Amino acid sequence: MSNQVWVCGEVLIDLIPDGLERKAVVGGGPANTAKALAKLGIETQFIDGISTDMYGQMALKQLHQDGVLLDYVKFSDKPTCLAIVSLNNAGGATYEFLIDGTATFDFNSSWLPDPYRYQPQVLHIGTLVTVIEPGASALYDWAMQVAEFAPIVFDPNIRPSVQPDRDLYEAAVEKWAALSAVIKVSDDDLAWLFPDQSIDEVANRWVNDGVFLVVVTRGANGLVGYTADGRVEVPGVKVDVVDTVGAGDTVGAIVVEAMLAHGLVELRGDLLRGVLTRAAAAAAITCSRKGAQPPYKHELPMIEAGK
Repeated sequence: MSNQVWVCGEVLIDLIPDGLERKAVVGGGPANTAKALAKLGIETQFIDGISTDMYGQMALKQLHQDGVLLDYVKFSDKPTCLAIVSLNNAGGATYEFLIDGTATFDFNSSWLPDPYRYQPQVLHIGTLVTVIEPGASALYDWAMQVAEFAPIVFDPNIRPSVQPDRDLYEAAVEKWAALSAVIKVSDDDLAWLFPDQSIDEVANRWVNDGVFLVVVTRGANGLVGYTADGRVEVPGVKVDVVDTVGAGDTVGAIVVEAMLAHGLVELRGDLLRGVLTRAAAAAAITCSRKGAQPPYKHELPMIEAGK
């Protein structure tokens, strides 16, 4: 088995309001997670299609700068996916995506890395690549092979503007949830996806169905973790919010970090509380910066073993 974490999903360009103009910023939930992991000092391979166009080269440069490994990227002359970002008064982001025909969503079995050969420690996957066909089906078949060697961390990161059909979206999420050891999801995601169920109901159902850990992000209200041992809640960290881009992705990276450091089965009780506290601090730092700029390891509080 390698010492690497694999992060699979989209890297794209967020066009973020900047005065009267829009600023191009490298984004995409999985890319943000890969950057956050690399900045924590974790050997991280990012898996996606990256365009040779101007935006693709911008993404490539930043991933390199943040220390993300790109051995399994597929380079192509198809365009980069763009996300037109709108921010509300609280800094919350909504997105409109330009997806069709892009390098970003060009997944197929011919170029995805062989899990039997490379055997990663963890696969983190999510956002739109688990929904957009035909790539999503190719990725699911591949992830089933990866799951023979490594736990899967799934971040649905719901985007109703791309798939407004709730039933289809729910079916996709449940399919991936059944394959996952960990699910990281926001309260907003759950409210849209399961409007007739409480957060506790959904999270406990996933745990009862075999997911080891469900982490729910709640913005300024902090984080909740669910395992078979019960529910662990930590408050948010107060910060002057610039925007929330990448905050949830940062939480996902902290959870993966803890899986590597302590082992998945240890993430419960007081240790889980410590991990979620660290994740809340990391997310707050990301929120204090424009765009997805997750913190380095030295910027975060330590977790004492067994705490």
